[in-house]
Amino acid sequence: MEETHSPSVRSFLPLTLLLAVPGWIWLIYLMTQTLPDLGNRWMFFAATVITITGSAIPIVAYLNRIIKPFGPATYEIIVRESTFLGVYAGILIWLNKGQVLTIGLAIILGIGLFIVELLIRLRTRSEWHPVE
Repeated sequence: MEETHSPSVRSFLPLTLLLAVPGWIWLIYLMTQTLPDLGNRWMFFAATVITITGSAIPIVAYLNRIIKPFGPATYEIIVRESTFLGVYAGILIWLNKGQVLTIGLAIILGIGLFIVELLIRLRTRSEWHPVE
């Protein structure tokens, strides 16, 4: 018998606190207490990905509970989608720092990540699972 609901938003609270709180502290420390040399820039991008991923988990979990185009989402799907958002934010900040980012490029990258997630969800949905 399949699960009929996605995991609750409350069940993601420990992971959210584990990623978002240290991520925000790390990000604030990097922005206020360090000089922007090469190592600190890399740490800034890593902190951005971790912070956005942790902050997006409850939002993604809630959206997956109310919008179910492919059925209920699992923990792995919610964490993967949150990670995609964190990586997307890091890429946009990286491109903005290099003064290469345009609205069109941001839209193309967003659509690309959306298509990747759509294909992964379609593949997972089409897998055969034997009845136990």
